[in-house]
Amino acid sequence: MSRLPLLTEAQMRRIEPFFPLSRGSRRVDDRRVISGIIYVIRHGLQWKDAPRGYGPHKTLYNRFVRWSRLGVFDRIFSTLVAQAGVPERLMIDSTHLKAHRTAASLAKKGIDACVDRAASDAPAVG
Repeated sequence: MSRLPLLTEAQMRRIEPFFPLSRGSRRVDDRRVISGIIYVIRHGLQWKDAPRGYGPHKTLYNRFVRWSRLGVFDRIFSTLVAQAGVPERLMIDSTHLKAHRTAASLAKKGIDACVDRAASDAPAVG
């Protein structure tokens, strides 16, 4: 098996209190599964393209969906952000922002022209 990035023991100790209790049979290795979920999301992969070392892609997907619905990841992120405090610097990466193809024409026409046209297209009340 190749050296896949895994969360450290210290990182796992910080987030383990947020995991739901296991019901019935013992869960598969949380560290491996959570690391696999992070790997897939960080690299923008489809679940089926996750490295095999993290386990079956269906396990990663099911755990992500189930814990997302339960709000597990929301609680983890909000707690970690609160513990981190106010950052010294904020950065915005705009490489993933997309605009509709007609957005470029708004600057030429002016936003008021688009609003006036939308208002004139509306049916008259009365």
